[in-house]
Amino acid sequence: MSKYPVTPDGRYFVVRDRLWRCSNPALAEDERQALVDRLMAARREVKQAKAADDTARLHAARQSVDATKTALGERGPVWWNDGAADFNRRMVANTPYAHWYAQLVSGLDRPGHHQSP
Repeated sequence: MSKYPVTPDGRYFVVRDRLWRCSNPALAEDERQALVDRLMAARREVKQAKAADDTARLHAARQSVDATKTALGERGPVWWNDGAADFNRRMVANTPYAHWYAQLVSGLDRPGHHQSP
């Protein structure tokens, strides 16, 4: 079970009341894993470039992060084809998912209800 709630349609997960687009579920597992590995390497490169105060290296590393997140379907064109709008990075309260999330949060706030670690 994910530590972040996922919208009923599987398009987003919620962190600190903000929607983040999930990876494209149509990706083959080996392709998805290769992209995740590439993303982690690019994020490490961002950290190292910042530590080295290397602006050019940082720019290239950030471009790599963006390209990989786009390949995963987390950025760029949406991976669904039903014409639904993209609410990536939006506050969930300002989206059609607001009611679902309000119900979810109110359920988590009930006495005696505990989230799994």
